[in-house]
Amino acid sequence: MCVTAVESRPAGVLGTSQSPAHRPFRARVMAFVALTKPRIIELLLITTVPVMFLAQQGVPDLTLVLLTCLGGYLSAGGANALNMYIDRDIDALMDRTSQRPLVTGMVSPREALAFGITLAVVSTLLFGLTVNWLSAWLSLGALLFYVVVYTMILKRRTAQNIVWGGIAGCMPVLIGWSAVTNSMSWAPVVLFLVIFFWTPPHYWPLSMKVKEDYARVGVPMLPVVAGNKAVAKQIVLYSWVMVGVSLLLTPMGYTGWFYTAVALAAGGWWLWEAHALLHRAKAEVTGAKLKEMRLFHWSITYVSLLFVAIAVDPFLR
Repeated sequence: MCVTAVESRPAGVLGTSQSPAHRPFRARVMAFVALTKPRIIELLLITTVPVMFLAQQGVPDLTLVLLTCLGGYLSAGGANALNMYIDRDIDALMDRTSQRPLVTGMVSPREALAFGITLAVVSTLLFGLTVNWLSAWLSLGALLFYVVVYTMILKRRTAQNIVWGGIAGCMPVLIGWSAVTNSMSWAPVVLFLVIFFWTPPHYWPLSMKVKEDYARVGVPMLPVVAGNKAVAKQIVLYSWVMVGVSLLLTPMGYTGWFYTAVALAAGGWWLWEAHALLHRAKAEVTGAKLKEMRLFHWSITYVSLLFVAIAVDPFLR
């Protein structure tokens, strides 16, 4: 295991909070938006809305879609704000997080905590009162899992943090289905498993790129405690299981030829990229030539294509 001593970084030292007079209103608003991690929430919504089309086997009620998206954004945003509140100490020492609002002082810890709790309460009530209470409890469960189980318990203790912590990111497919049907079925369970097995090979390439950041603060992401070859082998293993699970929907009767074709093509390309990364890792390629971010970027495209196919497929059957 390669873990370096924590080094101080002037730009990320907590305690440099700006006074209210030096925090412009617009910058403050943008800082609170940044606390919700909008780019991550985009991925969550990409997996929520298409499942609503699948559950409806057509176009779901658009008002319901908007309310579900709003509730999902507020819930995930609250979880992300609380994550930043808890991780503000290590965020100050990592290059890729050193400009987060709590580190720069644009938002105080007390404000972030209150903001996160408020979003959690509002999102749960919004789901319960306008969608249904099953969706509300699923949303709250995802938030609590991310904040308590992943951020507070797993992240700093085990290299399996992203594997089990990723369960929170699987919940939107269940929420999307329950929002339409107020029930559960095997289809969202299969898609839950697709996202579960997608999350590690999606995140580990990024972790390989920034492993020095994680090593600096003692967070045992898998690339920190294992070599590139071992990580790449795990990526290939999870990738094969993910692609296999993604193909279960059609024999179970939930999807047709279009989804199957997209799942095969996108999954095949994913496996090509995963094996290529393993080949480079076995050849002990390092630095930019390892090209680990190719798979990270493709993983986002993959999940987008797969779930767009889920939304389109009901209209082609």
